Amino acid sequence: MRFSREDEIQTFESMSKHGQGPRLLGRFATGRVEEFIHARTLSASDLRDPEISALIATKMMEFHNLDMPGEKKTQLWQRLRKWLNHAKSLCSPKDTKNFGLEVLDAEINMLEELLPEGCERIGFCHNDLQYGNIMIDEETRLITLIDYEYASYNPVAYDLANHFCEMVADYHSDKPHVLDYRQYPSLEERQRFIHAYLSSEGKKPTKTEVGQLVNVAERYTLANHLFWGLWGLISSYVNTIDFDYKEYARQRFQQYWLKKPILFLNSPSIISQDGVPNGSVAPLA
Repeated sequence: MRFSREDEIQTFESMSKHGQGPRLLGRFATGRVEEFIHARTLSASDLRDPEISALIATKMMEFHNLDMPGEKKTQLWQRLRKWLNHAKSLCSPKDTKNFGLEVLDAEINMLEELLPEGCERIGFCHNDLQYGNIMIDEETRLITLIDYEYASYNPVAYDLANHFCEMVADYHSDKPHVLDYRQYPSLEERQRFIHAYLSSEGKKPTKTEVGQLVNVAERYTLANHLFWGLWGLISSYVNTIDFDYKEYARQRFQQYWLKKPILFLNSPSIISQDGVPNGSVAPLA
């Protein structure tokens, strides 16, 4: 997947100045030298550990509060439209139809209109907070977030949604592309995570505040499914890594069409009676 290498380098340098992630020790024409971190990368099961989960929540708040270069406004919708256009330029007519790409412009417009950006906080988001991008020092219990290729300003609820969605993945299994949505965090787990997230600023959040952010984050999972669905579809055409990108994309789009009627019961709908656009990816039986 294409991303701006210059933006990634700028982000890394700024993160280093803020004391986040590995320190930047030097740069040369074709790369850079980073600090070695005495820590281990998390596993899929670590995300479900209440203690580690609370540490991640606290680190996310710290990350979201960073004052980073760039316009402090949502980048999500612009990137979604860019990736959709890129996917359309790559895909065969069969894939374009099967993955419902022709209706996604309208879906993105709908999400941008219905998700309450004006009522929520924009922060500097990691946007790819899967377990492989989180490290922990076993002695100090300090959490370090790494790999900032997709980092940008976005609604913090979107970053929370992304983290919750990543809890269904195990990229070190025999079938790393398969997502097990039975592992999606329960309401109690999401409430606990967001309570820890909001508490990290030193003020005890109310049940209403926790509930509101839980609900907004859940709605943002729809945008997250489109984001990584498009990523998987594009990657299936441009990457040669042994990973079933197209099946991964199918699962993410499937979740979008399954969850949209539930999360937006009263929203405008261009879906069929089965909950998916005609001719596109249908839910598994």
